[in-house]
Amino acid sequence: MPQPLVTGRAGAVLRPGASVPAQGGWHWGPWACEFLGTAILLLGGLSAVFLDFGPSSPIAPHLASHSARLLLTGLLFAGTGSLVALSPLGRRSGAHLNPAVTLAFWTQHKVHPHDLAGYVISQVLGALAACAVLRVAWGHTARVLHLGATQPGHGFTPLDAATLEMLMTASLVLMIFLMTSSVRTARWTPLGNWLLVATLVWQGAPYTGTSLNPARSIGPALLAPELASLWVYLVGPFAGALLAVAVFAPFRGIHPLTAKLFHDPRYPSTLGSDLPTGG
Repeated sequence: MPQPLVTGRAGAVLRPGASVPAQGGWHWGPWACEFLGTAILLLGGLSAVFLDFGPSSPIAPHLASHSARLLLTGLLFAGTGSLVALSPLGRRSGAHLNPAVTLAFWTQHKVHPHDLAGYVISQVLGALAACAVLRVAWGHTARVLHLGATQPGHGFTPLDAATLEMLMTASLVLMIFLMTSSVRTARWTPLGNWLLVATLVWQGAPYTGTSLNPARSIGPALLAPELASLWVYLVGPFAGALLAVAVFAPFRGIHPLTAKLFHDPRYPSTLGSDLPTGG
């Protein structure tokens, strides 16, 4: 039976099954987009942390509930990432903004090893650049909050935190895989990301800080510096990505059609895709 045709926003026909392999090479354009996108994610997300939980927070007097402020922070942090995905930057690179997400798509043969290295390096450099700007822009507040470095919560051991980070990251990657496995839901991946990550920040931040993203934790940890627990936020998210891949593997009938969090057929891509991309 022929595959159904679905019309994209630009009038392009999306036909699942016409697979284009991931491309190797020096892809400076997409890598620059990942650098800038990750920097924007941290600039917006960590600014939300400082705004909501800083010593002179203008939010706290009007929103005394710690839980409510965590939810607000999650919505702003995750919302920043989703807006990047919808922007021209995200439509070009795919808006992974997270080494764990790039690793997960690499296991699905949607990312060439060259881009696996290029994306991860760009994401980490983007996080470091953002934290350098935040340290200057937020001054005392940034120092008091250790630049937003993620650390295990009170009474939570590093191993406990790594395990929870693994489980939360696995849920994020599984959501992305499931959303991008259908032409009907792929375009809604940024919305799913926004809602899920905001919820994970709301419920998980008291225990781990809710990183889900090695680059997000590396930036503050190196510049604060707060290195003692950094391994938690490297091992946990990467293990979570691989756990999601293992859980997803038995479902042979479905696979990600795109490695972009928001597929737009008008934009070129070096990532593997079963959907059309611009030239």
